[in-house]
Amino acid sequence: MTTVHDAQQVAAALLTAVGVPVHRAEVTARCIVQADVWGIASHGLMRLPYYLDRIQAGGYPARAQLRTVSETGPLVAYDGGGGIGHWQLWEAAHEAVKRCEPFGVAAVSVADSGHCGALGLYTVPGIQAGYLTLAFSNGPAVMPPWGGSTPVLSTSPIAAGIPTLPKPAIVDLATSAVARGKIAALAKADKPVPEGWALDADGVPTTDPQAALHGMLSPLGGAKGFALAFMVEAIAGGLAGPNLSADVPDMFAEADAPKPQQIGHVLICLDPRRFGGDQAVDRLAALARSVGEAGGRLPGAGRVLPDDVPPRQSLELARQTIADLKAWGHRLGIDTSPLTRDAIN
Repeated sequence: MTTVHDAQQVAAALLTAVGVPVHRAEVTARCIVQADVWGIASHGLMRLPYYLDRIQAGGYPARAQLRTVSETGPLVAYDGGGGIGHWQLWEAAHEAVKRCEPFGVAAVSVADSGHCGALGLYTVPGIQAGYLTLAFSNGPAVMPPWGGSTPVLSTSPIAAGIPTLPKPAIVDLATSAVARGKIAALAKADKPVPEGWALDADGVPTTDPQAALHGMLSPLGGAKGFALAFMVEAIAGGLAGPNLSADVPDMFAEADAPKPQQIGHVLICLDPRRFGGDQAVDRLAALARSVGEAGGRLPGAGRVLPDDVPPRQSLELARQTIADLKAWGHRLGIDTSPLTRDAIN
């Protein structure tokens, strides 16, 4: 197996080789690898070959910039110029923290962006500042309305970072029955999809991973899950946009690689002390304690924050992920040997 540091170095080198500026490549690589550290391989290095393909094809312009469209003190709206979402949302998260400090509340949107990986990661700057942070994003339409057969919503991911003590809580979930990246991982491994997760292109339940990848996903919790997904789409696609999910090109469709996805992201920071002083902070801590006292586990309690991950920590990667990255390294003249140590199946 490799280390977190080596994986980040290889990922950054590959991104730089396709034209992403060095600092932004490093931020993006760190965000991608952090998903693997958190055990969310479906949003980690497995996705990097798709990102590289899109960057080279022009679907994610390598030198896209964040441009301010409007701002009102606690609110700023950015346009991402179609660029890859990781570094864009990471910068937006820090901007949200900066604007929350004087106002107690801040909202930052990034329109015309790309996929950003594990959404919960972008609540971390807010958590570290002591702010409760919400994150919303959209993507390609893969979820039909409850009772319908045509996809209109993405997996509609939603995340929340809650500054509980002694450890923060991080809620990060797709409002579909499963994140689409997990379907992609199963398709790569040629493993069946569990029943109830997916539908084929005709709306028929399927366990075939390829049919599921190019079909649709069931909403989490039936009609209630679809309602929650609709809310996320209204915030990310409706407020930020410019594309609603039905118009977002598919990352996993090779023919769509040259097309900008134009995904929308929204971050909201809330300062607990502006709502209820130290008592609000104490209530959040009490809430976290109550979960443990009742025999439960705080959401995301096992996720080590990026600054606390030892650079030499071992990182397990799937063999297919390593093979794909080695192929890109050969193509771009990048040394990927740090990834070639023992891998898991």
